[in-house]
Formats: sequence, C-alpha cells, structure tokens
Amino acid sequence: MAQQRIGIIMHGITGRMGMNQHLIRSIVEIRKQGGVLLANGDRLMPDPILVGRNLEKIQALAVKFGIERVSTDLDAALKNKDDTIFFDAATTQARPGLLKRAIAAGKHVYSEKPVATNLEAAMDLYRAAKAAGVKHGVVQDKLWLPGLLKLQMLNKAGFFGDVLSVRGEFGYWVFEGDLQPTQRPSWNYRSEDGGGMILDMLCHWRYVVDNVFGPIKSVSCLGATHIPQRWDEKGNPYKATADDAAYATFELESGVIVQMNSSWCVRVRRDDLVTFQVDGTHGSAVAGLTDCWTQSRVNTPRPTWNPDVRQTHNFYDDWAQVPDSTTYDNAFKVQWELFLKHVWGECDFKWNLLEAAKGVQLVEVGLQSWAERRWLDLPKLEA
Repeated sequence: MAQQRIGIIMHGITGRMGMNQHLIRSIVEIRKQGGVLLANGDRLMPDPILVGRNLEKIQALAVKFGIERVSTDLDAALKNKDDTIFFDAATTQARPGLLKRAIAAGKHVYSEKPVATNLEAAMDLYRAAKAAGVKHGVVQDKLWLPGLLKLQMLNKAGFFGDVLSVRGEFGYWVFEGDLQPTQRPSWNYRSEDGGGMILDMLCHWRYVVDNVFGPIKSVSCLGATHIPQRWDEKGNPYKATADDAAYATFELESGVIVQMNSSWCVRVRRDDLVTFQVDGTHGSAVAGLTDCWTQSRVNTPRPTWNPDVRQTHNFYDDWAQVPDSTTYDNAFKVQWELFLKHVWGECDFKWNLLEAAKGVQLVEVGLQSWAERRWLDLPKLEA
C-alpha cells in the first residue's frame, strides 16, 4: 500500500461553511483517517494549501489542524502545478471569476453553491470547464444526509406505491441582532451582497427534488422580506433588502406536487430544522436530517373530526422509525471523497457544473415567478 498525494487549493475557508464543513469535517478528517482508500489499496492523501486575504486567520487554522501551507497570493497558488484542484467556498458574487481563473490555470474545480447569481454565468462556467477538459463538481451535500438516504431507500423499495405529494419545511428563527446576537452573517440579508433565501436555498431544493423525487417540470414561487430591519455584527441597524423567506411549489414531470417552505422567520415546532413528508398510495414517510418515520397503508389510523372535543389521539404514536441499518458519515466528507477519487480517475462524478447550473436556473425562474406572480415551466438545459 502506497500513499498518493493530491494537492488542493482551498479558498474561502475562514467562513462558517468553508471552515466547519469543508476544512474541519471533510479534509482534516480525511487526513486523520489516512486518506481516501483507492481500489488498488493505495491511500489518496489531500495536501491542502489554505488561501485567503487574512493571513492571521488562515495561519491560525493551519496551526490548529496541522496544515503546513498557507498563502495570500492566489495567483501564485494557481501557478503551482503540484496542486491540481481548486476549491471555493467564498462569496457567491466573486465565485464565477475565481472558478474561471482556476479553470484557465488548468485546475480541476470543486465549488460551493450557488456557483453564480445568474444562469448565463453558471452555464459559461460549465462550458469553460468542458472546453478546458478539467474535472468539475459542485457541493450537493444533502443527498448524503441519513434522513434523505432513508427516503431514497424507501422509494427504491416501492414503499410509497404511487407518490402523490411531498411537503418540505426548512428554517428557523434568525435573531434580528438587537436583543440577541444574530446567528448568520448580515450579508445574507442584503441582496446587493448576494443574499436572499431564494438564491440560497432553491439551489439545494433543485438537486434534492431532481435526485430523490424526480425532475421538476414547472415552478410557482413567492418570496418575502418579512423583517425589513436587522442589526449587523457591530450592532448597527441596516435595511434588509433580500428575501428572508420563500414559498415554492414544484410540479414534477411525473405529476407529483412538491411544496417547499423556506424561512429564517419561523420558530421550529417539527421534528427537525428541515423535514420532508412524502405521501403515497401505499404509505407515507417523514424524514429530517438524520431520522425517518414511516406509516404504511394498513397502519393508517381513522381520525375523527370533532372540533368541539379536545383531541386525545397522539398521531406521532402511529409512526415507526426507520432504523440505522448502516453507518453514516458526514455528508460533505462523503462527497469530497467521491470527488477526490474522480479526479484521480477512479470513479464517475455526476454532480458537476451542469448540475450546478440547474440549481441557478431554478433560482432564476423562481425569482421570475415571484416578480410576475405566475407559474413558469423549467426549460431543459442543453449540455
């Protein structure tokens, strides 16, 4: 068994997502486990260089997690032929330019989403990567969440019969910043800085719906800015110009109806921060991030409607939990391992920049639907 090095330029890893999910829980953990196991028994070991504008921050991360290389010079990092992958988790608005620079330098690219704020820029990235012959991928982490993996297993087993509808609820209350410190960066609530619930979450719902339930045919979306003023990290008030909630309905090519509510202005009274309820002719299931509960046709109770009598039936008792029949790893780490093996030439990787563009397309059509207050079809993207 030999260890094979693979160099990664990691950009934007001082932010919440880049640091926690991609650096700490993915690359650092892969290094701790001795790399990614290859088919021939070798181990593929990531060797990251942390690139950012704030040298103090990236040096502190490097020291803490045993990473040897840091730089504030992205151009120099892109010129290093020993580092073959460029990863970006910085701001959405800067992402197309960064990825184009990496592609021009001959790097394979892996990126957080959305890859752009508009479809034209997203498709331009895909075509540039295809023309350059580099490998490319986008983070679609929710496909490896235990709850959604259990839903996919139920669907594959035919548990639902004919699927009729899906209802998704996502979000929680993000503090405004006056009484309690806010949990999310203030730029998330300014459209001029790339914020907005539709831009943030419809990219996720595109790949979740397409891969778990089926291709989307048409869209109706309504956005809202429920809280018009928030307070930033320094305690200063600012005008919230971005949508902080999105209420979307998707009609799938199969006829299934999917409703997705996404909000930073909702207080949680459900099983998890995100839940998906799937109803079918033979059974239903409700999945969160990790757990999944089912109710089959023969175990469905007969409720009695009587608004004059207090409801004593506990409907939660009628659901059975799907057991953890396997070990689930961190969803971001799982996809990182697949991409690293793909770059090494060992496996296919379908979650590419064309799939990223599909997410941006749903954002664009969703925003248009909101502006025009009507249903819109989702055109097929040509590869």
